[in-house]
Amino acid sequence: MPTYHDDDVQYDYDLFVIGGGSGGVRGARMAAATGAKVALAEEYRYGGTCVIRGCVPKKLFSYASHFHEEFEDAAGFGWSVGDSSFDWKTLIANKDKEIDRLEDIYKGILKNANVTRYDGRAVLEDRHTVRVGDQTFTANKILLAPGGHVVFPEGKGWEHAISSNEAFHLDELPKRVIVYGGGYIAVEFAGIFNGLGSDVTQVYRGDALLRGFDRDVREFLGAEMTKKGIALELNLTIEGIEKTDGGLEVTYSDGRKVEVDAVFAATGRKPNVEGLGLEKAGVELNSKGAIKVDEFSQTTAKNIYAVGDVTDRINLTPVAIQEAMAFVDTAFKGKPRAMDHHNVATAVFSHPPVCTVGLSEEQALDRYSDVEVYQSSFRPMKHTLSGRDERALMKLIVEKHGKKVVGLHMVGADSPEIVQGFAVAIKAGATKDMFDATVGIHPTAAEEFVTMREPRK
Repeated sequence: MPTYHDDDVQYDYDLFVIGGGSGGVRGARMAAATGAKVALAEEYRYGGTCVIRGCVPKKLFSYASHFHEEFEDAAGFGWSVGDSSFDWKTLIANKDKEIDRLEDIYKGILKNANVTRYDGRAVLEDRHTVRVGDQTFTANKILLAPGGHVVFPEGKGWEHAISSNEAFHLDELPKRVIVYGGGYIAVEFAGIFNGLGSDVTQVYRGDALLRGFDRDVREFLGAEMTKKGIALELNLTIEGIEKTDGGLEVTYSDGRKVEVDAVFAATGRKPNVEGLGLEKAGVELNSKGAIKVDEFSQTTAKNIYAVGDVTDRINLTPVAIQEAMAFVDTAFKGKPRAMDHHNVATAVFSHPPVCTVGLSEEQALDRYSDVEVYQSSFRPMKHTLSGRDERALMKLIVEKHGKKVVGLHMVGADSPEIVQGFAVAIKAGATKDMFDATVGIHPTAAEEFVTMREPRK
């Protein structure tokens, strides 16, 4: 095997990447494009959490779960829709075909980039040595991108629960489901199960869903989810789960007991750092148990870098990709660049969806001396004929002195598609005057963002 050198030391590869998710694949491909010799190891499937058991299958399930409302809404527009039924096994089979197709694309990306692929678990033996099975390889630089994993709550009976991993492969759609948690995954799957016909209860220890989001967004979403038939149980925890002849008996912290067919746990994820050999390589963890990195994604071992969920910065697929591209610029192109983690837009594919960019009202009030809030809630035009009791929320947070828009939030249909464009404006530092000078596209929901003129009292 040809060898490569740095500082008069020869290595098998210029770069060895651990993890075949979006961040790892992007880093490997872009580094190889510079002429570097690159290898990548993945122990499970290529595409990572997002493609295999995260964003992509979740979005497909979300599409599926909206159709029952579309059938109902059609009547208001003059359509007569006949009897309809849903087949869970068909959805699972078609989803599996699509995920297989996408995984093949990721493998093809690596092959076309001349990245050597090793299918197996990789661990560090020292700062420059990686072991995959019974093979060892040396590398000048190493990129860690192994992602994260689901964490179940501690306590009695949680071995009977499922997570997002198992939900994509259930033999049957559960009729009665408790979704435990209040974050992205919890609210998304509460909507999915509800839309597909399950009787859903969402249990969360806090007083409003989506901790860390704008308070108005959190309360508005909770109200809209309740309208759709999801039973919200807030300020409550699960004390135990027992398997019964009829399903699962769940005991709440207030002493109540309920029987369901499935308990879906969505209470958190942790970085995949166990057994990775970090201590052998001098790679340290931070106080949260994630790999400690600087602004250039460099770990405490100077030739080893880390990107994505394993660093627990902003755990979003596009962020991991951007971090990987910044890593390549820094380590292989001689153009040191830190990924900018400010004003990263994020979407929650709840029912209805949420999308935000920038600061919440609470964060803005902590940061600035004077803040203006522009807010609108309305019934979307579609539902004037459908008759559905669904509303949308739009909110702008403005720093009053410079009139800069520092936060933009939406709850409602198509909010991720709408906010993506506005995220460019926020990133560019747009002011409220610029929003006011922009002519709205009529009739759309999006125009509301450029027609709100009076701040909330």
